[in-house]
Amino acid sequence: MNQSDSIIEAAQRYDIVEIINKGLAYAIIIAGLLSVIFIFIGGISFILSGGQEEKIKQAVSTIRYAIIGLIITVLAVVIVSTVGKALGLDIIKYINFSDIIQTVTDIGNSSGVNSLD
Repeated sequence: MNQSDSIIEAAQRYDIVEIINKGLAYAIIIAGLLSVIFIFIGGISFILSGGQEEKIKQAVSTIRYAIIGLIITVLAVVIVSTVGKALGLDIIKYINFSDIIQTVTDIGNSSGVNSLD
């Protein structure tokens, strides 16, 4: 049995609705985390700009676009939740960090990727 067989077996344990729900939930979580990270990066760039006009403009631009990304992410949660309820999908229940870690661990263990023992 090779690694691709075990990944296929892990994927077969989930139905298509659950895969779509988890995929959307993970994408929303990743987008939100990246927005927050870029807000911090823009803030640090602003602090370290040393008063140079060009660096300040770049830092403010980074913060602005990160905040816009965060707003879009929040709107995506609302829109996906509303559309999901209309289609019978419940995406909000999958936005749970411990469940995400557990799923990643399960997929890693079933695909033969283990921690260093």
